[in-house]
Amino acid sequence: MASSFPAAPRRALLVIDVQNDFLPGGTLAVPKGDLILPAVNALMTQDFDAIIASRDWHPQNHISFVPQGGDWPIHCVAGTEGADFSPLLHQNRLSHIVHKGLDPACDSYSAFFDNDQRHSTGLDALLRGLGITHVTLCGLALDFCVAATALDARKLGFETVISLAACKGIAKDPAACLNALEALGVKIDRS
Repeated sequence: MASSFPAAPRRALLVIDVQNDFLPGGTLAVPKGDLILPAVNALMTQDFDAIIASRDWHPQNHISFVPQGGDWPIHCVAGTEGADFSPLLHQNRLSHIVHKGLDPACDSYSAFFDNDQRHSTGLDALLRGLGITHVTLCGLALDFCVAATALDARKLGFETVISLAACKGIAKDPAACLNALEALGVKIDRS
């Protein structure tokens, strides 16, 4: 006999771009980005059905790099130490990894799609295949890759929460970014 109770929501933690090049000493460091690592690792001990990390995985000639006319210094080149996850991140808790920014001709902030929405990382299909309905986000940088991932998650119909204590952004005051995200249905966990 089928149960008349609704199934409990299935939840995933999305750990966004906690990579050496985005941490102090990296080529595109988020100021004090390393301070979120204890909060990220603590989140990873919670009861999530999946813990999925994204990472920039750029070719050497990526369009976002200054030598190719882009806005950013060379960072997170595939296979380099800068593209590696922080050694302080508890990687043994990760169930999956998705790579983004592989196309040299377009940038990719979101862990779901590139900025032109031409290429998918496969994250949407992975989450749906796992039956995930709710996602919690943490990582770097709040006002770029975390925000872009949260917006795509909402557009795709996932209940979306950002754990503010486990994020760090470039802007000194994230209020404008957070207000814009909340207006689009992203919940901000400020605890």
